[in-house]
Amino acid sequence: MRCLSGCLFALTLFSAPALAQDVMITPELTAKQVTINGETITIAREQNPDARISDEFAKTARACPPFCVHPMSAGTGVETLGELEVMDFLEARVANGKGLLIDSRLPEWFEKGSIPGAINVPFATVEDSNPYRDQILEALGAVKLGESWNYDGAMELALFCNGAWCDQSPRAIQSLMSAGYPAAKLKYYRGGMQSWVSLGLTVKKP
Repeated sequence: MRCLSGCLFALTLFSAPALAQDVMITPELTAKQVTINGETITIAREQNPDARISDEFAKTARACPPFCVHPMSAGTGVETLGELEVMDFLEARVANGKGLLIDSRLPEWFEKGSIPGAINVPFATVEDSNPYRDQILEALGAVKLGESWNYDGAMELALFCNGAWCDQSPRAIQSLMSAGYPAAKLKYYRGGMQSWVSLGLTVKKP
C-alpha cells in the first residue's frame, strides 16, 4: 500500500510496431496513438485472422453469484463507455493528466495483460474498510477538509474489470461514490477485458 500513492501515476507503457492495415478499428481509424508521460502507446486490432481469445474469456457459464450479469449503469450519473470512448478518454483525459484509466481487478489479473495506459487500483483498495483509502483519494486529487472531501481538483476516472459478469469495477465505483467522489467524474467501461480482447484490441503486460 505504501507504493500506491507514489506509484499511482507511473504507467508502464510500450510502443507497438506498425501493423498491416487489414483489420481496422473503424473504417477511418487504423490505430490510436496516445502519448502519456512522454511514452507513446498504440492501440490497434489483431491482424492474424486465426487469432482466438483465451479460454478464461471464452467461458460463458460462470456461477452467479458471484459472476452475475451487471446493469449497463454502475450508478446514477456515471457514464458507461464502449471501446472507442475508452480510447477517446485516454487521448482527451489521461494524456493531459486530467484522468486515469483504472483496471479494478486484482494484481494477478492485471499482470496477465490490461488495456494500454491503464493503471491497477484493485477494487478493495477504495473500500471504506481499507485504512489507506484516504491516501488513495488524495493521490487521485481529492482534498480532505475535516471529515469531508473536496473533489474539485480530482481526476476523472474510467474503471473496468473483466466484463459484464465482473463486479469489481462496479464495486469500486460505488465505494468511490460513497466517499463523495462525484458521479460526473466517474466512467464505467462495462465490456471490460472480455469485450476488449474479443475485438482483438491491443493488450499490454506490465
